[in-house]
Amino acid sequence: MIKESETMKPEFNFFQNWYPLSPVEDLNPNKPTAVTLLGLPLVIWKPIDHDTYQMFLDQCPHRLAPLNEGRVDEKTGNLMCSYHGWQFDAQGICTSIPQGEKPELISKNPQDFCVLPFPIREANDLLWVWADPKSPELAAKTPLPLSPQIDAKKGFVWSSFVRDLEYDWQTLVENVADPSHAPFAHHGVQGNRAQATPIGMDFVQSTRNLIEAKIEGRLKRTITFEPPCRLEYAISFGDQGQQIGLVTYCLPVSPGKSRIVAQFPQNFALRLHHLTPRWWTHIKIRNLVIDGDMVLLHQQERFLQQKQERESWKTAYQLPTTADGFVIKFRNWFDKYCQGELPWNEVGITAPERLTIQDSREELLDRYKQHTQHCSSCRGALKVVQRLQIMLLAYFALTVAGVALMSDTIRLPWGLPLIGTALLGLGVYSWLKFWLEPRFYFLDYVHAEK
Repeated sequence: MIKESETMKPEFNFFQNWYPLSPVEDLNPNKPTAVTLLGLPLVIWKPIDHDTYQMFLDQCPHRLAPLNEGRVDEKTGNLMCSYHGWQFDAQGICTSIPQGEKPELISKNPQDFCVLPFPIREANDLLWVWADPKSPELAAKTPLPLSPQIDAKKGFVWSSFVRDLEYDWQTLVENVADPSHAPFAHHGVQGNRAQATPIGMDFVQSTRNLIEAKIEGRLKRTITFEPPCRLEYAISFGDQGQQIGLVTYCLPVSPGKSRIVAQFPQNFALRLHHLTPRWWTHIKIRNLVIDGDMVLLHQQERFLQQKQERESWKTAYQLPTTADGFVIKFRNWFDKYCQGELPWNEVGITAPERLTIQDSREELLDRYKQHTQHCSSCRGALKVVQRLQIMLLAYFALTVAGVALMSDTIRLPWGLPLIGTALLGLGVYSWLKFWLEPRFYFLDYVHAEK
């Protein structure tokens, strides 16, 4: 599966690391879920008699059909391939071949019919995978890159968010590590361009395993990058020890694509946090932040790739301020320990010579494909919104028809109030249909209009 590189191996091994693929609350225990990491197609599923999820390479050993199209068998609790019905238990061992003429077929050659399992863990409300299935012993000894801010014992609460992105892993890390873009790219959402100021950045350390910087000012900020995926901000303010954080996990998916899994801890306004629906923060803030970056980064990445055909990022970029410090540190880290490349060749992926610019904003900002279908809260809210629309239209039609059939004596006292409620319901329908529902699918983000 994972090929040995013919060239000198980089010092940093992307595969021998833990990655959080999804918030656990967003996974469906009754249905296999497909996900891609480092070019590896994976399937997440939950055996009926187990408390934890399992993760396999998403290929049936029979004819390489995708197991994410399979199902969890009600009788055995095992994962069944929908192509020919082969079944696999929680360890990836084949337990049933319906076409087998002899019962001993499986028992004699069990190693030939196994699915490749990956080490997994659940922690901090996230499902983690070790990306190298050949080193489970190392996985068991390697700690998860957990954030110290995701800790209820310290008074923190948090929510989670996941979205697939139309740009590469290194572009994602570079963007999150750049605090100076927020007042402009996210003006009116999480910043104000009129309040942008120089950012002084002091680096506490910069090593193979950790880059950490502090920013002093009205807000005291610490930025931490623990390769390859944990990149977080810890922000302190006020006299009461208020803290707020941004904990992101940046996942390499395939050339030109990545995934962000984010958590947002805070130790204040706890009641408001519990009262605010998760899906509401997603459509009002989280997705807007991603939208504000998406078109910019998608095109920036392609332009940089063009320039790197004849020069390095050090001359392609102009980075004269201290605010660019973390971007420089990260790029130098990527060059030194990874040779400036992701290990696509190790999984048999030939990266395109040049990524093309995707012109369709509807595809670039496709919230449903990138987020809603992955998020249990947004999926559930969207279903409610669509059902409410049907109910409101039915109420309007039935009320108007009912009033029309009333006798004059009944219509005078009851008709007008009923028509009023029907019109009010029609107004609510219009808000749901034309304002709320589109925010689960697509909302264009035009910086010039912000």
